[in-house]
Amino acid sequence: MNYPLPDINLKALFLGGKGENVDIFKESLNKIIDEHVGWRQNYMPQDMPVITPQDKSSQSFQETADYVRSVFNELSSKLRTESLPWHSAGRFWGHMNSETLMPSIIAYTAAMLWNGNNVAYESSPGTSQMEEECGHEFAKLMNYKAGESWGHICADGSIANLEGLWYSRNIKSLPLAIKEVAPEFVEGKSEWELLNMSTESILDILDQASEKMDEIKAHSARSGKNLSKLGKWLIPQTKHYSWLKAADIIGIGLDSVEAIDVDNEYRMDIVKLEARIRELAAQNIPILGVVGVIGTTEEGQVDRIDKIVELREKLAKEGIYFYIHVDAAYGGYARAIFLDENDQFIDFDKIDEVYAKYNIFTENNAWLTEDIYNSFKAMSQAETITIDPHKMGYIPYSAGAIVIKDIRMREAISYFATYVFEKGADIPALLGAYILEGSKAGATAAAVWTAHKVLPLNVTGYGKLIGASIEGAYRFYEFLKNKQFKVGDKTITIYPLTKPDFNMVDYVFNEEGNTDLAKMNKLNHDFFDYASYVKGGLYNNKFITSHTDFAVPDYGNSPMAFVQSLGFSEAEWNREAKVTVLRACALSPYAHNKEVFAEYAEKIEKAIQEKLEAIYLHEQQ
Repeated sequence: MNYPLPDINLKALFLGGKGENVDIFKESLNKIIDEHVGWRQNYMPQDMPVITPQDKSSQSFQETADYVRSVFNELSSKLRTESLPWHSAGRFWGHMNSETLMPSIIAYTAAMLWNGNNVAYESSPGTSQMEEECGHEFAKLMNYKAGESWGHICADGSIANLEGLWYSRNIKSLPLAIKEVAPEFVEGKSEWELLNMSTESILDILDQASEKMDEIKAHSARSGKNLSKLGKWLIPQTKHYSWLKAADIIGIGLDSVEAIDVDNEYRMDIVKLEARIRELAAQNIPILGVVGVIGTTEEGQVDRIDKIVELREKLAKEGIYFYIHVDAAYGGYARAIFLDENDQFIDFDKIDEVYAKYNIFTENNAWLTEDIYNSFKAMSQAETITIDPHKMGYIPYSAGAIVIKDIRMREAISYFATYVFEKGADIPALLGAYILEGSKAGATAAAVWTAHKVLPLNVTGYGKLIGASIEGAYRFYEFLKNKQFKVGDKTITIYPLTKPDFNMVDYVFNEEGNTDLAKMNKLNHDFFDYASYVKGGLYNNKFITSHTDFAVPDYGNSPMAFVQSLGFSEAEWNREAKVTVLRACALSPYAHNKEVFAEYAEKIEKAIQEKLEAIYLHEQQ
C-alpha cells in the first residue's frame, strides 16, 4: 500500500538526543508486541496454553523470573557505563556511527519476534519478500535497468566487497572454461582475448550455452584452476582492509591486489591507474578489476568513477577490459540526493532548483561540484556496488548490501541446496542460492524495508537526511578552519585536511612555529586520548572524536603536500613517514540546523580548550 508522502520532518524519525520522541517509540513498540501476542493467540485457538497460571505462581518460576530481571539490570548497567553517545546532537564527532532511524529500530524489534531466516523463503516468506523489494530499490537507486538487475542485503560491507570480488573472479574465468567445454562459442580467440572479454559478452555466450551451464561453471575459477591467470585487482591507496581479506579468502592471493596512488585530494590518481594497467598489459597480465570508492573510510572522499569508466571504454578499444566494482559502503545512500521524485538522475544545471523545492539544504549548497556529481552519476556503469544501510542508511547493525547491474551474473556464483530451495522454483530471489551467507536475519530486511518506505531513495526522502548530514559536516568544517586556541604562551591552530567530498572532516592541531612532525603527531594522538573514552571517559566527556594515521606503507607520499602546507619540510616528512589526523564522521541528523550547531559549537570550543590545557599541563608535570 502506498501512503501519500508528507513533507518529511527528520525530527520525527529519531528517538532524539534526550529521548524526546519516547512516546512515539513506546506507543509503536507496545502496539507491535500486542499484535504479535494476539497473532500467537489466534493461531489454532483450540490449543491450550502450555504455561499455566499454576506454573507462573510456583516458587521456581518466580525465582527464575527474578533472576532474569537481575541479569537485565546488569546488562543495563554495562550498556549505560560502556556505550558511546552516538545519539548526541553535537557532542560526538568521531566514528562512523550515529543515531539510527526510530522506524528501523521498531521494525527490527518487531521482526525479531517472528525470527525469520531469510536464507530460505519457506522459513521467512514475509521478510524474504521485503528483502527482494529492497534489492530492487537498491538497483533503482543506482539507475540500473528494472528487471535486469538485482541486489540483496548481507551482514556488512566486507561481505559485500567479498561478493563483488567473487563475481569478478568467476566471470573473468568463464571464457577459459567455455573454451574447454564449448569451444565453438569462443572459436579463434587467443587466451589474452578470452581474459579481456566484457562482462556483457560473456553473459551473452552463457545464454547461448545454457544447456552446458553447470559443466562450464565446474571448469571455472570455482574449480581452483586458472586463478593465477586472472590478473590484478586494482584498488586505491584509500582502500578498506576488507579487500585484502577478500583476496585471501577468494584464492587470488594478496599478490594479486595492488594499490594505486591517490592524489592530494585522496582520490585515486587516474593517470597512474592507466599507466599501471598499460604496464601490466605489456607483460600480458590482465586486469581482474578496478575498485573505485564512494566515501573513503578514513577521509570520506569520492573517487572519479566517471574517469574510471572513461578509461575502461578507451582501453576496451585496444583489447583491454576490466570489471568495475564501486565500494560505496559509506557513500552509496548519498546517490539519493541526486534523484528526483521520479527516481531520475537530476541534470546538473537544475539541481539547485530541485534542492530548493525539497529543502535539502537550509542555506546555500556549498558542497556539490561537477566532479562529485559526475562520479555519482557514473556509478550506474559499474558491474557491482557495495552499499551499507547501517552507515548512511541510518539503520541498525548489521545491514550491508550489494547490487549487481546484470541479474544474469548470479549464475556465475550460484549454488543450490535442495533442502533449502529448489532450482528453478518461482519464489522470491532464492536468496540462499545466490549469496555468500547462509542463515541471515529477516529482522534486518524488515528494518531496511521500513526505512525505505518512510524515506524514499530520492530527494523526497533520503535526500533530505543525506543533505542534513552534509550540511552539518560543512558547518563543522567551517567552524574548524584556522581556529586558534591559546594555552599559556602557546598558540594552537586547527587545519582541516581537505575540503570534504562528502560528510567526513579530518583535521590536525599544530602549535604555531612547530616544525617537528613527530611533536605534532603526538599532540594529535594525545588530543584523541582526551577526546575518547581512553582518558576522557564517557559521561564527563564534552567532545568526542576519533583518529587515524596516514602512513607511507598505505598512503605513499600523498599526505606530503598537506604536511608541507603546515610548514614541515620534505625531509621531516621522510623522517616521520606518517601524519596523525583527527577524524569526524559528521552523521548527526540535527547539526545542519544553524541554531543547533551554534549552540554546540560554543560547547565544543570550550571542551577543546579544556583538553588542550590538560595535555600541556600533563607535559609540565
